[in-house]
Amino acid sequence: MSAGNQKNGGDKPKEAAVWPEVERAECLARGAALKWASGVFCRPEHLERLSQYKKRESQRTASIHTRLKSMVQSYLEGVGWGLEQLREARDELREVSLTLKEAGLESDGNTDCLASLEKLREVSVDHRQLFTTVSNLPRLYAIRSMVLETERLVESRRLLEAHARLMDLERWQDDILWQLHGAAGTAGGSLSSEDTELVAKYFSGVGQLVDALGKELWAVVSSSLALARQNPTPFVSAVRIVEREEALDRALLAERGGGGRPLPAGRPRCWKACFFQVLEEAVSARFRSVSYLHTRGPGLAGHLSALQHAVMADLATVRHLLEHCVPPHYQLTAAYLRASHRCLQTHLAQVSSWDLESGEIFAVLNWVLHIYNSPDMMGHPELVTELDRSQLGPLISTEGVEQLQSKYVQSVRKSVSEWMHKALQVELQDWQRDQEPDSDHEGFYHTSLPTIITQMLEENARVALMIGESLRDQTIQMGLYEVENLLNRFREALVEFGKEHRRDPTNNKNKFYLHYLLASISNCIILKKSTESLQQQQSSRFSGMFSRTPPNPLAALDRAVRRACRLVMDQLLLEVQPFLPGLLTRPWLVQGDPVPKLCGVLESHLDLYGRVRPPCRQRLQEEAQWLMVVEYVQALMQKKLVCRSSEERRQLAQQMILDDQLLREVFHSLSQQDSEVSLPEVNPLALLPVLADFIRLKDPGMLTLEVSGLAAKYPDISEEHVSVLLDVRGDVSRDIRWAVLDLLEQSAPPLPAGYRPIFTDILVPPSTLAFCLPTAKCA
Repeated sequence: MSAGNQKNGGDKPKEAAVWPEVERAECLARGAALKWASGVFCRPEHLERLSQYKKRESQRTASIHTRLKSMVQSYLEGVGWGLEQLREARDELREVSLTLKEAGLESDGNTDCLASLEKLREVSVDHRQLFTTVSNLPRLYAIRSMVLETERLVESRRLLEAHARLMDLERWQDDILWQLHGAAGTAGGSLSSEDTELVAKYFSGVGQLVDALGKELWAVVSSSLALARQNPTPFVSAVRIVEREEALDRALLAERGGGGRPLPAGRPRCWKACFFQVLEEAVSARFRSVSYLHTRGPGLAGHLSALQHAVMADLATVRHLLEHCVPPHYQLTAAYLRASHRCLQTHLAQVSSWDLESGEIFAVLNWVLHIYNSPDMMGHPELVTELDRSQLGPLISTEGVEQLQSKYVQSVRKSVSEWMHKALQVELQDWQRDQEPDSDHEGFYHTSLPTIITQMLEENARVALMIGESLRDQTIQMGLYEVENLLNRFREALVEFGKEHRRDPTNNKNKFYLHYLLASISNCIILKKSTESLQQQQSSRFSGMFSRTPPNPLAALDRAVRRACRLVMDQLLLEVQPFLPGLLTRPWLVQGDPVPKLCGVLESHLDLYGRVRPPCRQRLQEEAQWLMVVEYVQALMQKKLVCRSSEERRQLAQQMILDDQLLREVFHSLSQQDSEVSLPEVNPLALLPVLADFIRLKDPGMLTLEVSGLAAKYPDISEEHVSVLLDVRGDVSRDIRWAVLDLLEQSAPPLPAGYRPIFTDILVPPSTLAFCLPTAKCA
């Protein structure tokens, strides 16, 4: 191994100079071998297996050398075969080059022979051209007469004969051009422009004949609907000519594709496509004369009806007459359906762009969405099999229908707004009448306003539903907005009505002020029912067409009703106001005079409240109870009567009980007359006996317990209210007053849910003392 290493080391500089990678590979191999040996022979006893490792590595090295020799040998064999192929190719190229040189020498020697052949070719071309000329002379002389004869046939509408002559002329022209082209090709050139112009000059009338025949042909096709009912023969001739032209176009295209003659000028004519195009133009001609002025107002519905009858009549003519005059593959009925559908699309788009009123828009939508697809028109059983209607598409796009519906709703909204304004003006005039409002069959007051509004909205919703649920929902939504606006204006009118009455309550013009307020409340109840009915008609999936907040007419109704009820209570307060100063005074304690008169006024009001529809009738009666109790206790809070003895306290409490009984009798008699009237769950009249017991209490020491019970029943009672009650008794010491007020301050229970505060409405007059003592309570 050492000798081998030395030998390798001696050759190393030479190899490294040629292959520097060999040195790096050898270094890496040595390093890997040392690493492997240090791991395998790390202990002395491992040296026993040195011979085994040496033998295995020798075998591996020999195997690698064998594979390398085999690979190098195969590469050398491939290189040798390639060199052999290159030598054979070089020899073959040398032979070919010699052959080409010999052929070139022979060609140079035959130049004189080619000159003589060129003269022979020229003579041959001249001979062919003269032969072509002689053979076509009869045709050339007959061209003029044939053109004139064909023109006469076209003018007399003998279309089949004229087309046969025209085909002969075109065939002659094509044959002559082809012969000239073949002669020019034989001569080694192409057809000259002079020859082409000469032929075109001889056949100059052929192109004009084609145009004249086409003009007559399309005139027949465009009037086919009229001709079919009289004499369909010209139409049949036109169809046969179109079929001839289509067959000729196909034959010429096939001949050109096979490398034959080039296409003549003007080919392919595609007269079949022109046939359907002329048919569509004939259909559209029925709509071109329609103007905006001819279809204004009710005329538009008549125009659409006339369109329906015209289209169906034409379809019947096409199906029963024209369809039998054309080949089956024409599918003439389907083609007419498509043409009429496209024309209707264009025409209706023009109509939709006009400034239409609501009735006109309704006529367009109804015709497009219902009549057009009905069995009376495109949904006819015999037409359904002719064409799939889904291929036609809608007459008006979804966006166009939505725009028309939006325009319809805006137009109706304008009309509804105007009518509501007029109805409100009539209502305001009715309020000034010198007679009671009208009564319905149940005896409730009402005016014409809710009837007009309800009928208007329901009629608009019914008409819109004839178009579809979407338009019905939009119309109802619009109506709810207008009802909300009307109710807001109605509430403002009520406020002005009340102000005018307060300025001059004795004015005879306002003699029935209260009656019309009650009629207004009944009107609101009727409108509420109508509004709820309209809201129930709307689809649950309707999201609204307006970007702003949805309408809330019920809230506007509630505001108007509350305002009217407030005005009614103000009128009641105005009429009982003269009797209130006499309450809870010394004369009242002796005579009790004002309360019966006050009950008379109250009873007359309650009788009128019975002319109001429930539930506002009960609401007014409850508010009347509330008002009477508040005003009664308000009179007590004024301390016009301060008891001087226990006897006066007893008399005061007894008189309050009597007044409570009188008020209860008024309301109780009303509840007996009307079974629908019931006393409220929280009866404000129950406060008067409680206050009477508080004043009648003999032992002042029990006032703490009494105030505790009073505060439990009426948690909104304040220290000021209790202080006034203690003052009215006239026997409460300072210590007891402080104890009662401290107890009230400490308890202060929260207001329970659903409790309506009453003492909040009872104002306590300010104290007349100029100052107060610096007591602990004041501090």
